[in-house]
Amino acid sequence: MQAIVADGTDLVDRTVDLPRPGPRDLLVEVRAVSVNPVDTKVRAGNSGERILGWDAAGTVVAAGGEVSGFAAGDEVYYAGDITRPGANAQFHVVDERIVGHKPASLSFAEAAAMPLTTITAWESLFDHFRATPETTGSLVVVAAAGGVGSILVQLAGALTGLRVIGTASRPESAEWVRTMGAHDVVGHRDLRQAVSDVDYLFTSYSKGQIDTYAEVLRPFGEIVAIDDERQDLSPLKSKSITWHWELMFTRPMHHTADMDQQGRLLDETAALLDKGTLRHTMTTAVDDFSAAGIGHAHELVASGRAIGKVVVHR
Repeated sequence: MQAIVADGTDLVDRTVDLPRPGPRDLLVEVRAVSVNPVDTKVRAGNSGERILGWDAAGTVVAAGGEVSGFAAGDEVYYAGDITRPGANAQFHVVDERIVGHKPASLSFAEAAAMPLTTITAWESLFDHFRATPETTGSLVVVAAAGGVGSILVQLAGALTGLRVIGTASRPESAEWVRTMGAHDVVGHRDLRQAVSDVDYLFTSYSKGQIDTYAEVLRPFGEIVAIDDERQDLSPLKSKSITWHWELMFTRPMHHTADMDQQGRLLDETAALLDKGTLRHTMTTAVDDFSAAGIGHAHELVASGRAIGKVVVHR
């Protein structure tokens, strides 16, 4: 099969062996992938050869002997497992437990924009913050125009009673966050002046921001962070603020007992998308499923100025 391989930090088109599905695996013909910051980070530190890509939509062509929820011909979407080869290829193998049925109302490209960011946002909101439809108070979403922020704002607005405040740095970003349903939008640098007594805060970029978070959060407030910064969290102690790490690959990496929760939440999200309760977050579509097309998408994501999601499709 054809694949885009990261050879060191270079992306190259290669012919590689067709992967064989294990007992719980699906073999998927990939129609579209989206690029996330994790792709650019893994590529930057890559020293061997590997296939990247952790967001995909496509059609099942074969299933392992123990698969029960899918069959050949099913259209699916998923984020995969960072410990296995990625989806930047003609065909891809993925565990059925972390796969959802593609929203019928979305194209493959639109669907590919959703899984990784949806799982991250869902786990942040419902696993870590333990939000319910009755949950009220305030939620700040830092960098709300990004991939995760775009879906987290929507999920919180549709499925909880939280007041959602998004941060954005440019007029076009702020407008996007409003279209996602945020109640308020403030500048990244204006957080201290704009908000106080915040109940929950989600951040994808916490470097140098701990003092600010400690000031704007109420006592016993909570933070979910998805970045990799190692820093002093002691300013949070006097208010007993809880710090949660979120990594959407945790369940597949460690084969947790509830690994299939990711497949279920993707099915729930598909229903919400098909009802129009949520909207897809694809903003840029690259019609070039090759090393050149994937490389262009990487450049857009690495620029830090992308709004929503960048997708590469066939």
